[in-house]
Amino acid sequence: MRTQNASSDVQNAPKPGKKYFTVEEASRALKFVSRVADDISDRYRQAVQVRERIEQPEPGNQLDQLRDQYENLMDELNEFIDELVLVGVELKDFERGLIDFPCLHEGREVYLCWQRGEEGISAWHEIDAGFTGRQDVGVLGSDS
Repeated sequence: MRTQNASSDVQNAPKPGKKYFTVEEASRALKFVSRVADDISDRYRQAVQVRERIEQPEPGNQLDQLRDQYENLMDELNEFIDELVLVGVELKDFERGLIDFPCLHEGREVYLCWQRGEEGISAWHEIDAGFTGRQDVGVLGSDS
């Protein structure tokens, strides 16, 4: 039996107009989402490297070119993030490609959770539990 306070009940209540995924729907969306997560992780890694070169310039570094490159990488990152937003998922970690799929379980919002390297949707967690609170999707039952 789960206990919550009133504030938590409101926070986890379904939100009108928000996209909620079943495990099946999240699994179908994963092919696209995983490619975008790979692109995000790649661009993020590149952006970090370029930013480090800007912050600790070496002789011969073309700072203007590096700044332009960094800006372009950030623009690409934002475009990829926008793609995920349109799908209805939430990016939680750039490097790990950690993605949360909003889901309804027992009348409250929870997250189906996936990260790059995982074969499918196999975990979920309460909104306030985060990655460390992951549980097997088998306990969700057929309503999710």
